[in-house]
Amino acid sequence: MKSIIRAILAGWGAKKIGGGCGCIGIVVVFIILWILLGYLGLG
Repeated sequence: MKSIIRAILAGWGAKKIGGGCGCIGIVVVFIILWILLGYLGLG
């Protein structure tokens, strides 16, 4: 369940932050947020 919440938060953040950078930007921001959320204990 935590991984689903982590994926939703990372996806939402990637769309908000990397939305203007194109597809590659969204993927990069998603990966960064995924790692950061893992360190915060959501994964």
